[in-house]
Amino acid sequence: MSQNPIAETIASLMPRAKQELTELVAFQSVADWAQFPQSESQGAANWVADALRAEGFQNVSLLDTPDGTQSVYGFLPGPEGAPTVLLYAHYDVQPPLDDAAWVSPAFELTERDGRWYGRGAADCKGGFIMHLLALRALKANGGVPVSVKVIVEGSEEQGTGGLQQYAEAHPELLTADTIVIGDAGNFRLGLPTVTATLRGMTLIKVKIDTLGGNLHSGMFGGVAPDALAALIRLLDSLRAADGSTTVDGLASDAVWEGLQYPEADFRADARVLDGVGLIGEGTIADRLWARPAVTVLGIDCPPVVGATPSVHASAGALISLRVPPGVDTAEAIKLMEAHLVAHTPWQARLELEVVGQGQPFQADTSSPAYASMAAAMQVAYPGQEMQVAGMGGSIPLCNTLTTLYPEAEMLLIGLSEPEAQIHAVNESVSPEELERLSVAEALFLVNYAQSKRG
Repeated sequence: MSQNPIAETIASLMPRAKQELTELVAFQSVADWAQFPQSESQGAANWVADALRAEGFQNVSLLDTPDGTQSVYGFLPGPEGAPTVLLYAHYDVQPPLDDAAWVSPAFELTERDGRWYGRGAADCKGGFIMHLLALRALKANGGVPVSVKVIVEGSEEQGTGGLQQYAEAHPELLTADTIVIGDAGNFRLGLPTVTATLRGMTLIKVKIDTLGGNLHSGMFGGVAPDALAALIRLLDSLRAADGSTTVDGLASDAVWEGLQYPEADFRADARVLDGVGLIGEGTIADRLWARPAVTVLGIDCPPVVGATPSVHASAGALISLRVPPGVDTAEAIKLMEAHLVAHTPWQARLELEVVGQGQPFQADTSSPAYASMAAAMQVAYPGQEMQVAGMGGSIPLCNTLTTLYPEAEMLLIGLSEPEAQIHAVNESVSPEELERLSVAEALFLVNYAQSKRG
Protein backbone atom coordinates (compact mmCIF):
# COMPACT_ATOMS: atom_id res chain seq x y z
CA MET A 1 0.00 0.00 0.00
CA SER A 2 1.40 3.40 -0.96
CA GLN A 3 1.86 5.32 2.24
CA ASN A 4 0.05 8.48 3.25
CA PRO A 5 -0.34 9.85 6.77
CA ILE A 6 -3.63 8.01 7.41
CA ALA A 7 -2.26 4.74 6.06
CA GLU A 8 0.92 5.14 8.11
CA THR A 9 -1.09 5.77 11.26
CA ILE A 10 -3.30 2.74 10.75
CA ALA A 11 -0.26 0.56 10.06
CA SER A 12 1.18 1.66 13.40
CA LEU A 13 -2.10 0.85 15.14
CA MET A 14 -2.38 -2.75 13.91
CA PRO A 15 -0.70 -4.39 16.94
CA ARG A 16 -3.19 -2.61 19.20
CA ALA A 17 -6.02 -3.67 16.87
CA LYS A 18 -4.94 -7.30 17.18
CA GLN A 19 -4.93 -7.11 20.97
CA GLU A 20 -8.36 -5.48 21.02
CA LEU A 21 -9.82 -8.03 18.61
CA THR A 22 -8.35 -10.77 20.81
CA GLU A 23 -10.21 -9.34 23.81
CA LEU A 24 -13.47 -8.95 21.89
CA VAL A 25 -13.37 -12.39 20.27
CA ALA A 26 -12.91 -13.94 23.72
CA PHE A 27 -16.52 -13.12 24.60
CA GLN A 28 -18.77 -16.03 23.63
CA SER A 29 -21.43 -13.57 22.53
CA VAL A 30 -23.95 -15.85 20.84
CA ALA A 31 -27.33 -14.21 21.40
CA ASP A 32 -29.04 -17.47 22.32
CA TRP A 33 -29.14 -17.98 26.07
CA ALA A 34 -29.97 -21.66 25.61
CA GLN A 35 -26.49 -22.12 24.16
CA PHE A 36 -24.31 -19.51 25.88
CA PRO A 37 -24.67 -17.41 29.04
CA GLN A 38 -26.26 -14.01 28.58
CA SER A 39 -23.37 -12.60 30.59
CA GLU A 40 -21.04 -13.26 27.65
CA SER A 41 -23.06 -10.98 25.40
CA GLN A 42 -23.35 -8.38 28.16
CA GLY A 43 -19.58 -8.48 28.58
CA ALA A 44 -19.04 -7.85 24.88
CA ALA A 45 -21.54 -4.97 24.94
CA ASN A 46 -19.74 -3.38 27.87
CA TRP A 47 -16.40 -3.80 26.11
CA VAL A 48 -17.73 -1.99 23.03
CA ALA A 49 -19.23 0.78 25.17
CA ASP A 50 -15.94 1.28 27.03
CA ALA A 51 -14.06 1.47 23.72
CA LEU A 52 -16.40 4.20 22.47
CA ARG A 53 -16.05 6.19 25.69
CA ALA A 54 -12.27 5.96 25.42
CA GLU A 55 -12.48 7.53 21.95
CA GLY A 56 -14.43 10.51 23.27
CA PHE A 57 -17.90 9.42 22.20
CA GLN A 58 -20.80 11.09 23.98
CA ASN A 59 -24.14 9.64 25.08
CA VAL A 60 -22.72 6.13 25.05
CA SER A 61 -25.63 3.86 25.91
CA LEU A 62 -26.50 0.18 26.15
CA LEU A 63 -29.92 0.03 24.52
CA ASP A 64 -32.24 -2.68 25.80
CA THR A 65 -33.91 -3.90 22.62
CA PRO A 66 -37.26 -5.73 22.53
CA ASP A 67 -35.70 -9.14 21.81
CA GLY A 68 -33.86 -9.13 25.15
CA THR A 69 -30.44 -8.15 23.83
CA GLN A 70 -28.45 -4.92 23.96
CA SER A 71 -27.17 -2.67 21.20
CA VAL A 72 -24.44 -0.12 21.91
CA TYR A 73 -24.78 3.49 20.76
CA GLY A 74 -22.44 6.47 20.83
CA PHE A 75 -22.14 9.91 19.24
CA LEU A 76 -18.96 11.80 18.31
CA PRO A 77 -19.70 15.40 17.30
CA GLY A 78 -17.83 16.80 14.33
CA PRO A 79 -17.20 20.32 13.03
CA GLU A 80 -20.15 22.67 12.90
CA GLY A 81 -22.23 22.07 9.79
CA ALA A 82 -20.52 18.75 8.99
CA PRO A 83 -22.62 15.83 7.76
CA THR A 84 -23.41 12.91 10.05
CA VAL A 85 -22.25 9.39 9.23
CA LEU A 86 -23.65 6.32 11.00
CA LEU A 87 -21.21 3.41 11.36
CA TYR A 88 -22.71 -0.02 12.00
CA ALA A 89 -21.30 -3.34 13.19
CA HIS A 90 -22.53 -6.17 15.42
CA TYR A 91 -20.81 -7.89 18.33
CA ASP A 92 -22.96 -11.02 18.44
CA VAL A 93 -21.67 -14.09 16.61
CA GLN A 94 -22.74 -17.44 15.27
CA PRO A 95 -22.14 -20.45 17.53
CA PRO A 96 -18.86 -22.24 16.81
CA LEU A 97 -20.64 -25.36 15.49
CA ASP A 98 -18.16 -28.23 15.89
CA ASP A 99 -15.56 -27.26 18.48
CA ALA A 100 -13.42 -30.26 17.55
CA ALA A 101 -13.16 -29.07 13.94
CA TRP A 102 -11.52 -25.77 14.92
CA VAL A 103 -7.74 -25.94 14.54
CA SER A 104 -7.46 -23.44 17.38
CA PRO A 105 -10.16 -22.59 19.97
CA ALA A 106 -13.08 -20.68 18.46
CA PHE A 107 -12.99 -17.90 21.04
CA GLU A 108 -9.22 -17.43 21.16
CA LEU A 109 -7.87 -15.20 18.39
CA THR A 110 -4.97 -17.15 16.92
CA GLU A 111 -2.55 -16.09 14.19
CA ARG A 112 -1.81 -18.74 11.61
CA ASP A 113 -0.49 -18.51 8.05
CA GLY A 114 -0.92 -14.75 7.97
CA ARG A 115 -4.56 -14.71 9.13
CA TRP A 116 -6.24 -14.22 12.52
CA TYR A 117 -8.63 -17.06 13.41
CA GLY A 118 -11.57 -16.85 15.78
CA ARG A 119 -15.35 -16.67 15.80
CA GLY A 120 -16.40 -13.14 14.92
CA ALA A 121 -12.94 -12.12 13.70
CA ALA A 122 -14.47 -11.12 10.37
CA ASP A 123 -18.21 -11.25 11.13
CA CYS A 124 -18.44 -8.76 12.65
CA LYS A 125 -16.27 -7.92 15.65
CA GLY A 126 -13.53 -7.11 13.19
CA GLY A 127 -15.94 -4.65 11.60
CA PHE A 128 -16.11 -2.69 14.85
CA ILE A 129 -12.31 -2.67 15.12
CA MET A 130 -12.23 -1.35 11.52
CA HIS A 131 -14.39 1.60 12.58
CA LEU A 132 -12.13 2.30 15.55
CA LEU A 133 -9.00 2.23 13.40
CA ALA A 134 -10.46 4.65 10.86
CA LEU A 135 -11.53 7.11 13.54
CA ARG A 136 -8.23 6.92 15.42
CA ALA A 137 -6.30 7.62 12.23
CA LEU A 138 -8.42 10.67 11.50
CA LYS A 139 -8.02 11.99 15.05
CA ALA A 140 -4.26 11.65 14.69
CA ASN A 141 -4.27 13.51 11.37
CA GLY A 142 -6.27 16.66 11.87
CA GLY A 143 -9.48 15.35 13.39
CA VAL A 144 -12.65 13.56 12.35
CA PRO A 145 -14.26 15.76 9.64
CA VAL A 146 -17.83 14.53 10.16
CA SER A 147 -20.14 13.85 13.06
CA VAL A 148 -20.18 10.14 13.76
CA LYS A 149 -22.84 7.90 15.23
CA VAL A 150 -21.90 4.30 15.99
CA ILE A 151 -24.41 1.52 16.56
CA VAL A 152 -23.21 -1.99 17.39
CA GLU A 153 -25.97 -4.59 17.39
CA GLY A 154 -26.30 -7.51 19.80
CA SER A 155 -28.53 -9.95 17.91
CA GLU A 156 -27.94 -9.60 14.15
CA GLU A 157 -27.06 -13.27 13.73
CA GLN A 158 -30.26 -14.41 15.46
CA GLY A 159 -32.48 -12.41 13.13
CA THR A 160 -34.82 -11.49 15.97
CA GLY A 161 -35.02 -7.84 14.97
CA GLY A 162 -34.37 -6.19 18.31
CA LEU A 163 -32.46 -3.21 16.92
CA GLN A 164 -34.91 -2.82 14.05
CA GLN A 165 -37.79 -2.53 16.50
CA TYR A 166 -35.85 -0.14 18.73
CA ALA A 167 -34.97 2.10 15.79
CA GLU A 168 -38.59 2.20 14.67
CA ALA A 169 -39.64 3.24 18.17
CA HIS A 170 -36.84 5.87 18.41
CA PRO A 171 -36.46 7.11 14.82
CA GLU A 172 -34.46 10.19 15.80
CA LEU A 173 -31.63 8.13 17.28
CA LEU A 174 -29.90 6.88 14.11
CA THR A 175 -30.61 9.75 11.72
CA ALA A 176 -27.64 10.32 9.41
CA ASP A 177 -26.71 11.66 6.00
CA THR A 178 -24.84 8.48 5.13
CA ILE A 179 -24.74 5.03 6.69
CA VAL A 180 -21.75 2.69 6.44
CA ILE A 181 -22.62 -0.91 7.25
CA GLY A 182 -19.42 -2.71 8.21
CA ASP A 183 -20.90 -6.20 7.87
CA ALA A 184 -20.29 -7.14 4.23
CA GLY A 185 -17.02 -7.94 2.48
CA ASN A 186 -14.82 -7.82 -0.58
CA PHE A 187 -15.77 -10.09 -3.44
CA ARG A 188 -12.24 -11.46 -3.42
CA LEU A 189 -9.35 -10.91 -1.02
CA GLY A 190 -7.66 -7.71 -2.10
CA LEU A 191 -10.45 -6.63 -4.48
CA PRO A 192 -12.20 -3.55 -3.01
CA THR A 193 -15.94 -4.06 -3.12
CA VAL A 194 -19.13 -2.44 -1.97
CA THR A 195 -22.24 -4.56 -1.67
CA ALA A 196 -25.26 -3.05 -3.40
CA THR A 197 -27.91 -5.71 -2.77
CA LEU A 198 -28.84 -8.13 -0.01
CA ARG A 199 -31.38 -10.89 0.01
CA GLY A 200 -34.03 -10.71 2.67
CA MET A 201 -34.81 -13.74 4.76
CA THR A 202 -37.34 -15.57 6.82
CA LEU A 203 -37.06 -18.49 9.23
CA ILE A 204 -40.02 -20.86 9.50
CA LYS A 205 -40.43 -23.69 11.97
CA VAL A 206 -42.37 -26.66 10.59
CA LYS A 207 -43.94 -29.41 12.71
CA ILE A 208 -45.82 -32.43 11.37
CA ASP A 209 -47.95 -34.75 13.52
CA THR A 210 -49.59 -37.93 12.27
CA LEU A 211 -50.07 -40.30 15.23
CA GLY A 212 -50.82 -40.27 18.91
CA GLY A 213 -47.41 -41.84 19.53
CA ASN A 214 -44.66 -43.83 17.85
CA LEU A 215 -45.58 -47.29 16.59
CA HIS A 216 -43.72 -50.55 15.93
CA SER A 217 -42.65 -50.38 12.28
CA GLY A 218 -43.17 -54.11 11.81
CA MET A 219 -46.73 -54.13 13.12
CA PHE A 220 -47.88 -50.79 11.65
CA GLY A 221 -45.36 -49.77 8.97
CA GLY A 222 -46.71 -49.51 5.45
CA VAL A 223 -50.12 -48.23 6.56
CA ALA A 224 -49.64 -45.88 9.49
CA PRO A 225 -48.59 -42.41 8.24
CA ASP A 226 -44.99 -41.70 9.22
CA ALA A 227 -44.48 -38.07 10.22
CA LEU A 228 -40.79 -38.15 9.33
CA ALA A 229 -41.55 -39.49 5.88
CA ALA A 230 -44.20 -36.79 5.45
CA LEU A 231 -41.67 -34.13 6.43
CA ILE A 232 -39.12 -35.49 3.94
CA ARG A 233 -41.68 -35.33 1.11
CA LEU A 234 -42.70 -31.82 2.13
CA LEU A 235 -39.13 -30.53 2.21
CA ASP A 236 -38.40 -32.16 -1.15
CA SER A 237 -41.26 -30.16 -2.70
CA LEU A 238 -39.20 -27.00 -2.15
CA ARG A 239 -36.64 -27.98 -4.81
CA ALA A 240 -36.80 -28.90 -8.48
CA ALA A 241 -34.79 -31.84 -9.77
CA ASP A 242 -31.83 -29.54 -10.52
CA GLY A 243 -31.92 -28.14 -6.99
CA SER A 244 -33.56 -24.83 -7.87
CA THR A 245 -35.82 -23.40 -5.19
CA THR A 246 -39.49 -23.97 -6.03
CA VAL A 247 -42.04 -22.15 -3.92
CA ASP A 248 -45.40 -21.96 -5.63
CA GLY A 249 -45.96 -18.44 -6.97
CA LEU A 250 -42.46 -17.14 -6.07
CA ALA A 251 -40.49 -16.08 -9.14
CA SER A 252 -37.08 -17.71 -9.54
CA ASP A 253 -35.83 -16.43 -12.88
CA ALA A 254 -34.31 -13.00 -12.18
CA VAL A 255 -30.98 -12.12 -13.80
CA TRP A 256 -28.03 -10.36 -12.13
CA GLU A 257 -26.55 -7.53 -14.17
CA GLY A 258 -23.04 -6.67 -13.06
CA LEU A 259 -20.01 -8.36 -11.53
CA GLN A 260 -20.08 -12.08 -12.29
CA TYR A 261 -18.89 -14.97 -10.14
CA PRO A 262 -16.88 -17.55 -12.10
CA GLU A 263 -17.99 -21.11 -11.37
CA ALA A 264 -14.47 -22.32 -10.66
CA ASP A 265 -14.02 -19.56 -8.08
CA PHE A 266 -17.34 -20.39 -6.46
CA ARG A 267 -16.53 -24.09 -6.26
CA ALA A 268 -13.24 -23.24 -4.55
CA ASP A 269 -14.81 -20.69 -2.19
CA ALA A 270 -17.63 -23.07 -1.24
CA ARG A 271 -15.27 -26.05 -0.97
CA VAL A 272 -17.49 -28.16 -3.21
CA LEU A 273 -16.15 -31.72 -3.35
CA ASP A 274 -14.64 -32.93 -6.62
CA GLY A 275 -17.28 -34.37 -8.93
CA VAL A 276 -20.25 -32.93 -6.99
CA GLY A 277 -22.51 -30.72 -9.09
CA LEU A 278 -23.85 -27.29 -8.21
CA ILE A 279 -27.59 -26.76 -7.85
CA GLY A 280 -29.95 -24.54 -9.81
CA GLU A 281 -29.62 -22.97 -13.25
CA GLY A 282 -28.46 -19.62 -14.58
CA THR A 283 -25.22 -17.87 -13.72
CA ILE A 284 -23.73 -18.18 -10.26
CA ALA A 285 -24.52 -14.50 -9.67
CA ASP A 286 -28.15 -15.04 -10.76
CA ARG A 287 -28.61 -17.86 -8.27
CA LEU A 288 -26.70 -16.24 -5.42
CA TRP A 289 -27.78 -12.60 -5.59
CA ALA A 290 -30.98 -12.34 -7.65
CA ARG A 291 -33.08 -15.41 -6.85
CA PRO A 292 -34.71 -16.99 -3.79
CA ALA A 293 -33.01 -19.85 -1.98
CA VAL A 294 -34.43 -22.38 0.47
CA THR A 295 -32.19 -24.10 3.00
CA VAL A 296 -33.20 -26.70 5.56
CA LEU A 297 -31.28 -25.60 8.64
CA GLY A 298 -32.20 -28.46 10.95
CA ILE A 299 -34.51 -31.42 11.42
CA ASP A 300 -36.00 -32.77 14.65
CA CYS A 301 -35.92 -36.54 14.38
CA PRO A 302 -34.14 -39.40 16.16
CA PRO A 303 -30.40 -39.70 15.46
CA VAL A 304 -29.09 -42.91 13.92
CA VAL A 305 -27.40 -43.90 17.16
CA GLY A 306 -30.12 -45.18 19.44
CA ALA A 307 -32.83 -45.27 16.76
CA THR A 308 -35.60 -47.82 17.22
CA PRO A 309 -37.71 -49.59 14.55
CA SER A 310 -40.58 -47.12 14.82
CA VAL A 311 -43.10 -45.26 12.68
CA HIS A 312 -42.69 -41.70 13.88
CA ALA A 313 -45.59 -39.70 15.24
CA SER A 314 -43.97 -36.25 14.95
CA ALA A 315 -41.15 -34.55 13.09
CA GLY A 316 -40.03 -30.96 12.64
CA ALA A 317 -37.66 -28.73 10.74
CA LEU A 318 -36.34 -25.18 10.60
CA ILE A 319 -36.37 -23.71 7.09
CA SER A 320 -34.64 -20.57 5.82
CA LEU A 321 -35.91 -18.72 2.76
CA ARG A 322 -33.64 -16.07 1.28
CA VAL A 323 -35.64 -13.44 -0.61
CA PRO A 324 -34.09 -11.45 -3.51
CA PRO A 325 -34.35 -7.69 -3.99
CA GLY A 326 -37.64 -6.71 -5.58
CA VAL A 327 -39.63 -9.24 -3.57
CA ASP A 328 -41.48 -8.29 -0.39
CA THR A 329 -40.57 -10.68 2.42
CA ALA A 330 -44.10 -10.60 3.87
CA GLU A 331 -45.51 -11.70 0.52
CA ALA A 332 -42.84 -14.38 0.20
CA ILE A 333 -43.80 -15.72 3.63
CA LYS A 334 -47.44 -15.99 2.57
CA LEU A 335 -46.42 -17.90 -0.56
CA MET A 336 -44.12 -20.15 1.45
CA GLU A 337 -46.80 -20.96 4.02
CA ALA A 338 -49.36 -21.65 1.29
CA HIS A 339 -46.87 -23.93 -0.47
CA LEU A 340 -46.16 -25.90 2.69
CA VAL A 341 -49.86 -26.34 3.40
CA ALA A 342 -50.58 -27.44 -0.18
CA HIS A 343 -47.71 -29.94 -0.31
CA THR A 344 -48.16 -31.60 3.09
CA PRO A 345 -48.97 -35.25 2.28
CA TRP A 346 -51.59 -37.59 3.72
CA GLN A 347 -53.62 -34.84 5.40
CA ALA A 348 -50.97 -34.74 8.11
CA ARG A 349 -51.36 -32.03 10.74
CA LEU A 350 -49.07 -29.12 10.01
CA GLU A 351 -47.95 -26.33 12.33
CA LEU A 352 -46.00 -23.34 11.03
CA GLU A 353 -44.26 -20.60 13.00
CA VAL A 354 -42.37 -17.67 11.53
CA VAL A 355 -39.47 -17.04 13.90
CA GLY A 356 -37.48 -14.39 12.04
CA GLN A 357 -37.69 -12.20 8.96
CA GLY A 358 -36.07 -9.28 7.18
CA GLN A 359 -36.59 -7.41 3.94
CA PRO A 360 -34.12 -7.47 1.00
CA PHE A 361 -32.07 -4.39 0.26
CA GLN A 362 -30.94 -2.51 -2.85
CA ALA A 363 -28.68 0.54 -2.68
CA ASP A 364 -28.51 3.57 -4.95
CA THR A 365 -25.03 3.21 -6.43
CA SER A 366 -25.25 6.58 -8.18
CA SER A 367 -25.17 8.54 -4.91
CA PRO A 368 -22.27 10.91 -4.02
CA ALA A 369 -21.23 8.64 -1.18
CA TYR A 370 -20.36 5.91 -3.67
CA ALA A 371 -18.06 8.30 -5.55
CA SER A 372 -16.35 9.21 -2.27
CA MET A 373 -15.86 5.54 -1.40
CA ALA A 374 -14.59 4.67 -4.89
CA ALA A 375 -11.90 7.33 -4.62
CA ALA A 376 -10.95 6.16 -1.12
CA MET A 377 -10.66 2.53 -2.17
CA GLN A 378 -8.40 3.41 -5.10
CA VAL A 379 -5.92 4.87 -2.60
CA ALA A 380 -6.26 2.03 -0.09
CA TYR A 381 -5.98 -0.60 -2.85
CA PRO A 382 -3.49 0.85 -5.38
CA GLY A 383 -4.22 -0.20 -8.93
CA GLN A 384 -7.69 -1.52 -8.10
CA GLU A 385 -11.06 0.01 -8.90
CA MET A 386 -14.00 -0.42 -6.56
CA GLN A 387 -16.36 -3.22 -7.60
CA VAL A 388 -20.09 -3.38 -6.95
CA ALA A 389 -21.45 -6.82 -6.03
CA GLY A 390 -24.46 -8.44 -4.44
CA MET A 391 -24.54 -10.62 -1.36
CA GLY A 392 -26.71 -13.64 -0.82
CA GLY A 393 -26.94 -13.04 2.91
CA SER A 394 -29.28 -10.76 4.81
CA ILE A 395 -28.87 -7.70 7.05
CA PRO A 396 -32.50 -6.94 7.98
CA LEU A 397 -31.58 -3.62 9.57
CA CYS A 398 -30.66 -2.15 6.16
CA ASN A 399 -34.24 -1.95 4.98
CA THR A 400 -35.40 -0.59 8.33
CA LEU A 401 -32.87 2.22 8.05
CA THR A 402 -33.80 2.85 4.42
CA THR A 403 -37.45 3.16 5.39
CA LEU A 404 -36.75 5.42 8.36
CA TYR A 405 -34.23 7.61 6.55
CA PRO A 406 -35.07 7.50 2.82
CA GLU A 407 -32.71 10.40 2.05
CA ALA A 408 -29.69 8.73 3.64
CA GLU A 409 -27.08 7.15 1.42
CA MET A 410 -25.97 3.65 2.40
CA LEU A 411 -22.80 1.70 1.69
CA LEU A 412 -21.92 -1.85 2.70
CA ILE A 413 -18.29 -2.82 3.20
CA GLY A 414 -16.54 -5.26 5.49
CA LEU A 415 -14.12 -8.08 6.16
CA SER A 416 -16.12 -11.14 5.11
CA GLU A 417 -14.27 -12.08 1.89
CA PRO A 418 -14.47 -15.77 0.83
CA GLU A 419 -11.35 -16.92 2.67
CA ALA A 420 -12.86 -15.64 5.93
CA GLN A 421 -15.29 -18.61 5.98
CA ILE A 422 -17.79 -16.75 8.15
CA HIS A 423 -20.43 -18.87 9.93
CA ALA A 424 -18.22 -21.92 9.37
CA VAL A 425 -15.53 -23.48 11.54
CA ASN A 426 -12.14 -21.79 11.45
CA GLU A 427 -13.49 -18.33 10.65
CA SER A 428 -10.66 -15.86 10.12
CA VAL A 429 -9.81 -12.33 9.07
CA SER A 430 -6.96 -11.06 6.94
CA PRO A 431 -5.10 -8.38 8.92
CA GLU A 432 -4.05 -6.80 5.61
CA GLU A 433 -7.71 -6.51 4.61
CA LEU A 434 -8.55 -5.01 8.00
CA GLU A 435 -5.77 -2.48 7.53
CA ARG A 436 -6.72 -1.52 3.96
CA LEU A 437 -10.43 -1.24 4.65
CA SER A 438 -9.73 0.90 7.69
CA VAL A 439 -7.71 3.22 5.46
CA ALA A 440 -10.53 3.22 2.91
CA GLU A 441 -13.13 4.10 5.53
CA ALA A 442 -11.02 6.93 6.96
CA LEU A 443 -10.37 8.39 3.50
CA PHE A 444 -14.05 8.00 2.64
CA LEU A 445 -15.01 10.15 5.62
CA VAL A 446 -12.55 12.83 4.45
CA ASN A 447 -13.81 12.66 0.86
CA TYR A 448 -17.43 12.68 1.91
CA ALA A 449 -16.99 15.71 4.17
CA GLN A 450 -15.29 17.56 1.32
CA SER A 451 -18.08 16.66 -1.12
CA LYS A 452 -20.66 18.11 1.25
CA ARG A 453 -18.67 21.31 1.65
CA GLY A 454 -18.19 21.63 -2.09
